[in-house]
Amino acid sequence: MEKRWQINEQANESETKKLSESLNNLDLTLTNILLQRGIDTFDKAKSFFRPSLDEIHDPFLMKDMDKAVSRLQQAIENNEKILVFGDYDVDGTTSVALVYSYLKNYYQNLEYYIPDRYTEGYGISYQGIDYAAENNFKLIIALDCGIKAIEKVDYASEKGVDFIICDHHRPGDTIPNAVAVLDQKREDCNYPYKELSGCGVGFKLMQAWTKQTKKEEAKLFEYLDLLAISTCADIVPITGENRVFVYYGLKVINENPRLGVKTLIDLANKKKDLTSTDVVFTIAPRINAAGRIETGNKAVEMLVEENKTSALGFGKNINELNTDRKDLDRDITAEALAMIAENTSLQTKKTTVLFQENWHKGVIGIVASRLIETHYRPTIILTESNGKATGSARSVKDFDVYNAIDACSDLLEQFGGHKYAAGLTMKLENLDAFIEKFEEVVNEQIDDELLIPQVTIDAKLELNQINDKFYSILKQFAPTGPSNMRPVFMSENVFSTQNSRIVGENHLKLEVFQEENPDLKFACIGFNLGHLLDEIAEGVPFSIVYNIEENTWNGNTTLQLSIKDLKV
Repeated sequence: MEKRWQINEQANESETKKLSESLNNLDLTLTNILLQRGIDTFDKAKSFFRPSLDEIHDPFLMKDMDKAVSRLQQAIENNEKILVFGDYDVDGTTSVALVYSYLKNYYQNLEYYIPDRYTEGYGISYQGIDYAAENNFKLIIALDCGIKAIEKVDYASEKGVDFIICDHHRPGDTIPNAVAVLDQKREDCNYPYKELSGCGVGFKLMQAWTKQTKKEEAKLFEYLDLLAISTCADIVPITGENRVFVYYGLKVINENPRLGVKTLIDLANKKKDLTSTDVVFTIAPRINAAGRIETGNKAVEMLVEENKTSALGFGKNINELNTDRKDLDRDITAEALAMIAENTSLQTKKTTVLFQENWHKGVIGIVASRLIETHYRPTIILTESNGKATGSARSVKDFDVYNAIDACSDLLEQFGGHKYAAGLTMKLENLDAFIEKFEEVVNEQIDDELLIPQVTIDAKLELNQINDKFYSILKQFAPTGPSNMRPVFMSENVFSTQNSRIVGENHLKLEVFQEENPDLKFACIGFNLGHLLDEIAEGVPFSIVYNIEENTWNGNTTLQLSIKDLKV
């Protein structure tokens, strides 16, 4: 697939030099990247390279936090039963594990509840409320869901059950009539950081309760491993408060992980320190597999377990579910690609919307993401569940799929989500009309340029600038993720040695150099880029776009370039 290369606007030369000097003559290329990311003073750079837990915001700046803490403390003082309720994905299950296991240190009269993806669907459910009422729970803490549950919160109120909602999704026009609704995206919420995950909002509730009851905050920070997993997995920006959470959460994961997390790390055969990338591709899919294939309860059980043998049992089961998830994901993706290949009208659209009644509901979001890799456009994958069409949407860079779905809301029963990912449900008879309208809306709203995948380049680099000192600073840009991605570099006029070849299934293996320094060679790996081998000819210069990383082989660690694209 052809990609467009976009080089970020470079910072002012005098400004770059000034900041570099204040940072002990930091490499100008790296200083330039800091400035691109809004880090334009010594203090901001210090905060970036040395994140501090002192930078976490006061939780009481969040709208309704005082009400939430007051109601929680009232429940504890009156020995009321509390139900910790959360969504079945990674963000939801880590939220529940964090709030439940932290409160359990101080209060025993609580349980947790994860709705079944297949019988109850996303978010707060009537079945869950009935369970609470029938079992004499007086308070539900809803995590990573609830911001649009207007009728369900009213239903609970009629049954004598109060709600504290901790959500981070976009609110609708009306806020639920709960005791407290914590969501930094509320228009009337002045909380200074707007990008918390659902688990992040749950953490802020625990932080506020800890402050109010004068407990030791250090105890709460032991749970940052769960918050780091949530923040990385939910693809929220790794900036500000989130970056502090991930920085210290990764320390917990690597130094003193809870049993469930350690079990997953061991089962995945991860030996070295885990990064945010490892969390996204190793830990998160396994936790997600529980809710995708069976029930999210299994993930919470594993994450709160304190017995080593039991944790290993839960971990092995979840690992097996992840294998099943991979098989389903592969098979359904192949089926979906075949549907597009066999229908020429689908190939020319600006959207992909596919429905198959027997597709597994648990993996359709993953399939939507997979399809974007080959057909780069806003994508919705739908299946039948409880007599309705339900699906997951994924978007392309810089296009707001939530707004596009909102424009079709007259055809939907419910929807929710973010700019790049959303869920939706509709009557089966509305499916054809929705497919047509969604295509119309996207066609009107999207710039054709957005339908070509973009490789964003932070800076041009000569190969002789890459050395151990440069890389030692570059590593400190971590933890990386959305809005603080691993820096991407471009080098022009590089040549390949005779060692170019395809390795593995379809990976491009190169060794490159520039004419000015022919003895300085760098090994390169381009995952799934084997098709580009034919474009490289010996003696013909080309340009490469890449990340710089360490590669350890036979106990020897060297720097290598991870190729994202190349052009002759």
